[in-house]
Amino acid sequence: MELAISKDSEVPLRQQLYAQLMLLIGTRKLVPGDALPSVRALARRLNIHHNTVSEAYQDLVASGLVARRRGARLVVREPETPTAQNGYKDLDDLINDTVLAARQQGYTLAQLRERVRQRLLDAAPERILVLSTDPSFLEIMRAELEESLDWPVEGRSPAEIAADPSLPAGALLLCPPGLMPEVLSTIPKNLPAVPILYSDARQHLESVRSFKRPSLIAVVSISRDFLDLATAVLAPVAAGRHSVREFLMANRGDCDLGAADIAFCDCIAYRTLRSRTGVVPYRVLSHRCIEQIRSMMADLNL
Repeated sequence: MELAISKDSEVPLRQQLYAQLMLLIGTRKLVPGDALPSVRALARRLNIHHNTVSEAYQDLVASGLVARRRGARLVVREPETPTAQNGYKDLDDLINDTVLAARQQGYTLAQLRERVRQRLLDAAPERILVLSTDPSFLEIMRAELEESLDWPVEGRSPAEIAADPSLPAGALLLCPPGLMPEVLSTIPKNLPAVPILYSDARQHLESVRSFKRPSLIAVVSISRDFLDLATAVLAPVAAGRHSVREFLMANRGDCDLGAADIAFCDCIAYRTLRSRTGVVPYRVLSHRCIEQIRSMMADLNL
């Protein structure tokens, strides 16, 4: 695992470790089934107290990103999307088992064909529905999707979906990996859903590493969650050499970046500040995630 912790940063070690592990899971560098190192092994590797690692692991469990496997090891949880269940090797295996099961239950091939046809028609989404527990973070993801895709985009919280499972009807559901199991348990089985794939921050980290003199780095967002994640990810490469300052654009207005040498902004803040020198957009959703959504929407609407 690519982990770097800085004890010189003002960002707590627990937050740095949690954010980096969350990003590794969200970018699929840690995939479902991968086991995390033991608490003491990772603490020795990073030269930090084992309680810090334990607390970060607890945060991952609470976020639904990892689960405890038999033998007390923590593993990355399966997103449990409808297309990734039951361990089928390929589509032909799935079709063969479905045909066999239908015959064993007394259904004819004509009945199976008609039911599959109807389910495919039912599953054709007309819009994209993205979920988040943070309204401001949700607004950022909606804006990124609307900039890249031609379909209508809506945003909801998991609590709203749980209260009214009919809300995702006619939509492709886009959900953070940790929330996927909870959400799928409340919605009809015929609704398509995909886990969010976050953008890799490597390009931004390399930009900071390339600075030849101590610099002031600004992180600007309308979302507190975005700021917490971005500053924790930047902390290891900035601490001891560069200063990181957060700007929360709560009123969506302009903000004074002072003497910042570079400013990483969410897409909404970037619209306001893009005319300034050194302002860089920091995307939440990866290009791969956008392309996956575009491909699924096109395939399901054939």
